[in-house]
Amino acid sequence: MKMTQSPNGLHIYLEERIGAPLVYNGVKLHSKGLLDEVRVPDFPIRGPKVTLVIKRRRWGIVETGNPISRDWNLVADGTRITQEFGIFFKKTFR
Repeated sequence: MKMTQSPNGLHIYLEERIGAPLVYNGVKLHSKGLLDEVRVPDFPIRGPKVTLVIKRRRWGIVETGNPISRDWNLVADGTRITQEFGIFFKKTFR
């Protein structure tokens, strides 16, 4: 995790850990690098504007060449970040 401060606010950079999705356990995979970053803006009532910059991993199935990645929602409907991200940041920055 890396953080930078700018006049536009705080940028927190997150990169998905190395490790294939569990649903593909037993399937031969090879790393295909990272997907394009996704920026999730958050506009807190107090404090600086925060932007999460998230990079997810992708893999290829060796036998078929089909690309795969984890299927997870970055932003829950009606919110700026997922509940899991909120819990993570509360624990990290308290």
